Amino acid sequence: MAGITDLPTRQIVQGFGAGLVVSEMVASREMVEAKPSVRDRAELGTRVEGTSVQIAGRDGLWMGQAARLLTDQGARMIDINMGCPAKKVTGGYSGSALLRDHDRALRLIEAVVAATDVPVTLKTRLGWDDDSRDTAALARRAADAGIRMLTIHGRTRCQFYKGDADWDAIRPIVEAMDIPVLANGDITDTATARQALARSGAAGVMVGRGMQGQPWILAQIARDLGFGGPVTVPNATGFVDLARTHHAAIVDFYGPALGGRVARKHLGWYMDRAGTPADLRRAVLTAPVSAVDGLLCGALDGPGKQAA
Repeated sequence: MAGITDLPTRQIVQGFGAGLVVSEMVASREMVEAKPSVRDRAELGTRVEGTSVQIAGRDGLWMGQAARLLTDQGARMIDINMGCPAKKVTGGYSGSALLRDHDRALRLIEAVVAATDVPVTLKTRLGWDDDSRDTAALARRAADAGIRMLTIHGRTRCQFYKGDADWDAIRPIVEAMDIPVLANGDITDTATARQALARSGAAGVMVGRGMQGQPWILAQIARDLGFGGPVTVPNATGFVDLARTHHAAIVDFYGPALGGRVARKHLGWYMDRAGTPADLRRAVLTAPVSAVDGLLCGALDGPGKQAA
C-alpha cells in the first residue's frame, strides 16, 4: 500500500511472524530513472526473505526494466499492481485502468515475466465496474503468460473501497485457475479470513488495510488457520511499546521532519484501536517529534485500552 507499507512498517509486521509482505507500489519508469523519492520507497528489502516487490506502470519497456533492476538487486518475488483505484494512477493508464484493456495488460505481464527469473504475481480487482466483471478472462491469460499467483480484491475499481468486498465473486476466478488465488478486501481478523476463504474457495488471504493499528494480525490469522508459530499479541504495555518502536523506526528511516509526518497516520490507527480521547489524540499528532514518545503512554495505555 503506497505510503503505508514502507520498510519500517514491513519490518514491524514481519517481526510478529507474517509469512509474506509486499512493498509499497513503485512506479516502474520512475524507479528505473532513479528518482530519489521512488528509490526511497524502493528501500524494498529486496534481499529480505518473505518480501515481494510491487511495481506498476503502463509501458512494457519500463515494467520489464524495473523487473530486471529489482532482480539484480536481489528481489525474491515481483508483484504487478493492476488493482490500485486511485485517480492519479488510473489516469495514467496504470493500476486498475488496465482492467479496461486486457491486451495491454497482458503485454505488460509478458514483459515482466520475460525480464526476470523470480516468481511474478498479479494483484487486481473483480473488474472496472459492475458491467465489466471480467477479470477471470484476464486471469487465465495471465496464468498462461507465466503469472505464478493471483490476488483478487473483492471490489471493482469504481467501488474504490465502498460497500462490502464480494468474496463470493472471487470463486469463479478461483475455479477457472490452476494457480493459487488469494482473496483480499475487508479481512481484518481470523473470523473474516475464514469467511473469505469459505466463500471464495481461495488458497489464502491477503490483508491490506486490516493491518492498520494491529500489525500482528497477519501472523495471528496464519496461526489461527494452522500455519506458523506462536504469536504474542501485545497487552496494554506492549501496545505502547509497539507504537513507540514503530514511531522511532519511521523517524530513523526518513529523518525527523518527514518521518514525523509519515508516522502520524500509523499513530492515528494505533489511537483508533486504543480509543484515545480527542484531546490526547490531537496532542500526539501535533506534538514535535521529540515529544511524541513521552505522550504515547497516556494516549494508548489505560483502562480498557488493551490491544488484544
